[in-house]
Amino acid sequence: MATLTETLSNSPVELWSQHNEDELQLVIRSAYKQVLGNVHIMESQCLDNAESMLRNSDITVREFVRMIAQSELYQSLFFHSNSPYRFIELNCKHLLGRAPLDQEEISEHVKIYNEQGYIAEINSYIDSEEYNSTFGENIVPFPRSLKTQKGIKNIVFNRTVSLLGGFASSDNGKKAQLVSTIATNLPQKIKVTSSGIAKAYNNTSKKFYIVVSQSGSNPLVKQNNTTYTVSYSQLSQQIQNIHKIGGKIVSIVEK
Repeated sequence: MATLTETLSNSPVELWSQHNEDELQLVIRSAYKQVLGNVHIMESQCLDNAESMLRNSDITVREFVRMIAQSELYQSLFFHSNSPYRFIELNCKHLLGRAPLDQEEISEHVKIYNEQGYIAEINSYIDSEEYNSTFGENIVPFPRSLKTQKGIKNIVFNRTVSLLGGFASSDNGKKAQLVSTIATNLPQKIKVTSSGIAKAYNNTSKKFYIVVSQSGSNPLVKQNNTTYTVSYSQLSQQIQNIHKIGGKIVSIVEK
């Protein structure tokens, strides 16, 4: 019987300098599947120009991935219809093959998007040293962190499995799954059903203090902190509400 890791893992797909059309098509299909989160797309939605450029060796696989992630299709699937947390959660999964590492990483990407825009946010993953050292120019990003890796905490394993879900699942139309556990630095619990699909679950009655510093336009005016007390089930929504009104989370402490 296959293990969970074996069930969800795939061998890396690489485009070699000497390749045939079948090998090229495998790379293209793998890139669409990975970057678009296993969402089924119609033939008319494929990026014909990007595929042609890849076929003619005008771009590398890395640039093909970039063109998919910067496309209107990607934006319609994952940007316009999702919260910022879910968008970043999926960018990490699609472009780096792992779940977000911690709250600091999420905050950094929120800052990049707010200050520099959508294109800069996508490029921050693809142009990163992590992407370069892991996938280089011609390997399609793939789910990693399913095995112990240097520089990545074991806690990311559970988070990555929770994001993967299973072969039949897609990333379209889902809420953020990791906001609460990342913000509180709690382990992400997973369970495996008889069908082999991994699901995340949380079962806790804990309360949390969220200390928030309200942003202000006048630097001479002292800003007072506000503290919210919420249950675990309310935590994710409250965090998103705070960010919507411009609040900065100073700390989240278990009560």
